[in-house]
Amino acid sequence: QVQLVESGGGLVQAGGSLRLSCAASGLTFSSYTMGWFRQAPGKEREFVAAISWTGGGSIYYADSVKGRFTISRDNAKNTVYLQMNSLKPEDTAVYYCAADRTLIVHTTTTAYDYWGQGTQVTVSS
Repeated sequence: QVQLVESGGGLVQAGGSLRLSCAASGLTFSSYTMGWFRQAPGKEREFVAAISWTGGGSIYYADSVKGRFTISRDNAKNTVYLQMNSLKPEDTAVYYCAADRTLIVHTTTTAYDYWGQGTQVTVSS
């Protein structure tokens, strides 16, 4: 079955960096659009970034992370990454990766077919 396993979360001070990874199995990874979402306590899950199956072809970021976060993928390793720099306390959330079998990059949760269990990111002030 399809599995998406996130790693790399943790506690970091404001201004610091973290790199999240999401290892995928059970699917033809290179054919999927991959996305990162996050959910803070008491809030809805929100879009962070997404990357098309072709990698550099289409990449989208939420305005709140643009210029600070970078999404990338390695199709040979079935892995998608989220490099997070200049972290802020408001970035604190559980971060989820998701896979979408369509070729269009979507920013809504309903478009994604598979989800990981999430990894906690906590940014202290």
